[in-house]
Amino acid sequence: MTEIDPESAAGDRCLFDTHAHLCDPAFDGDRGEVLERARAAGVESIIAVGETLQDARANLALAHDYPWIIRPAAGLFPTILDLDQAESLAQWIRRHVEELIAIGEVGLDHWKVEEPEDREIQRQVFERFVELAMELDLPLNVHSRSAGAPAIELLLQCGARRVQLHAFDGRAAKAQPAIEAGFFLSVPPSVVRSRQKQKLVRQVPLQNLLLETDSPVLGREPGERNEPANLGLSLQAVAELKGVHREAVVEAVRDNSLRLYGEALLGGARHRSESTSGN
Repeated sequence: MTEIDPESAAGDRCLFDTHAHLCDPAFDGDRGEVLERARAAGVESIIAVGETLQDARANLALAHDYPWIIRPAAGLFPTILDLDQAESLAQWIRRHVEELIAIGEVGLDHWKVEEPEDREIQRQVFERFVELAMELDLPLNVHSRSAGAPAIELLLQCGARRVQLHAFDGRAAKAQPAIEAGFFLSVPPSVVRSRQKQKLVRQVPLQNLLLETDSPVLGREPGERNEPANLGLSLQAVAELKGVHREAVVEAVRDNSLRLYGEALLGGARHRSESTSGN
């Protein structure tokens, strides 16, 4: 693909990074500068996903420190096969629901989890969070590595409607039921080097695409620290792969992001309405 300058690719229109790990220790030395670079590159808001209860607490603290750009989420990474941890995190999410923009990342991972009994526990944990998201009316930010079809099947069986499939690694045919259900698939900067993701972008309708970085991973080069300022790489790649103007992609993915996450993307914390904020 064409060599892309992430800053010029972002342009002067604001974008949303819908999946990044901002509490990762990779950012401990320069997190503030990372966020400033993101804003300078056209990133208006970043959804900070988590993998543990510790991450959830850290994301909430970061959102308080950087309310102008961070939108906190909470989730349990699917390789953590612990129903007690899942319940503890679910209870924490209930207590902090008004401050969270999403539940994530959660999901299935059949690349690392291979044993049938372990996959059954993983499925139970994921189902618990899907049901919680529906109960609390929070979007789901979903991991589905080597498990796209079963993850989508579970989501559909549970009746989930507000779903982002982050860095989907399957074929477009596997994603078709999700597309028909109105789910969204997000594109990381690694699309510039991944034939699978390039093919996926070509085939998935623009109205079902979002942008993400998955910082600090899934950058332009393997092993290189990725950061939200690189969101322009995803933007430009989608434009090239779709054969449309960059501005059309900006408009589409911005609208898609707001349809999924709502006005909470534009503010600091998640505020539903005056009638429910005190519950």
